Amino acid sequence: MTDTEHRPSNFIRQIIDKDLASGKHTAIKTRFPPEPNGFLHIGHAKSIVLNFGIAEDYQGTCNLRFDDTNPLKEKVDYVESIKKDVAWLGYDWDGEPKYSSNYFDQLHAYAVELIEKGLAYVDFSSQEQMREMRGTLKEPGTNSPYRDTAVEENLKHFADMTAGKYEEGKAALRAKIDMSSPFMCMRDPVIYRVRFAHHHQTGDKWCVYPMYDFTHCISDALEGITHSLCTLEFQDNRRLYDWVLDNISIDCHPQQIEFSRLNLQYAVMSKRIINTLVEEGKVTGWDDPRVPSVAGLRRRGYTPASIREFCRRIGVTKMDNQVEMGMLEA
Repeated sequence: MTDTEHRPSNFIRQIIDKDLASGKHTAIKTRFPPEPNGFLHIGHAKSIVLNFGIAEDYQGTCNLRFDDTNPLKEKVDYVESIKKDVAWLGYDWDGEPKYSSNYFDQLHAYAVELIEKGLAYVDFSSQEQMREMRGTLKEPGTNSPYRDTAVEENLKHFADMTAGKYEEGKAALRAKIDMSSPFMCMRDPVIYRVRFAHHHQTGDKWCVYPMYDFTHCISDALEGITHSLCTLEFQDNRRLYDWVLDNISIDCHPQQIEFSRLNLQYAVMSKRIINTLVEEGKVTGWDDPRVPSVAGLRRRGYTPASIREFCRRIGVTKMDNQVEMGMLEA
């Protein structure tokens, strides 16, 4: 990528500048972590330009990591499409593409560590019971009857989960945090669940899979990411991100920073809705020129440089805003 346009400062770059000036970091490492459960759209392009652009501007590196913790929805075809789109936009990731599944052994070991510290427990409540126990935004949650199970029993139960002795939905590993927290994500979230499904990377090795919030922060730390940039819907989850890293034996603690996602007027950005349109034959596929996917924009004749420039022009803020399609046309 050889663009040399002036890149205005924003609050994320100000944080990075401060970290470099203070000596907190001497090199910057970011990542773009899509889940391979669909094709990339213009909203992903904003994240790509931000993460890879920051790495370039600070002579750092950016990983391409596939957050592949849900084998039921993920496909190798999506992996290959995402790699193609990132390369087409003009970016080179550091080394080989990474996969969260590369770290399943370490993630499992960290889950065991939390159990040993009395910070995680196996819950046999149903999903409906867990929802009821979570409480509401106005009412605190209630403790699970399994919350105070002895460490030794929890270790055995988790080993049995791993060995496939429980059916899906019959047991889950939960972090033991605070059922009265004002943040719902901190009310003993599930961090591992049973799932009998073939995984595109690990095959049939595992029948327990870590949840995204448990996986993401540890994957960042294992890769030495300095600044973990994500959209605003993960703002509350930053507390869980930090809690996990504070309570396991790991040296690196990346900083999660949130920014507003791209909301494009008069454009469908939801993977679920676009998939429905494809299935119903309303559009010919994800590369239909009417779809605001990277592949669709490519077919409409947009160049990588024009998309990168559009993503830079809309800027990076914490304020949700609607961007007119005309800005992309300009």
